[in-house]
Amino acid sequence: MVSHELVEQLRRLNRVDKLEVIQLLVADLASEETNLIKSGASYPVWSPYDAVEAANIMLEALNPETSRNHG
Repeated sequence: MVSHELVEQLRRLNRVDKLEVIQLLVADLASEETNLIKSGASYPVWSPYDAVEAANIMLEALNPETSRNHG
């Protein structure tokens, strides 16, 4: 959470300094984004394969008789 003191100090900055702070923060965020996925690492991915319960729920939602009774 951003402290009240920091917010007040940022508000007192002149326009050029505020833009420099924005550029700094954007650069930091951009560098963090590039480090989210590591080369050579493996990441789990969800697959609907064997998601029988989810398929049954979807079929019930798409069934006109069931939809009429619940909606």
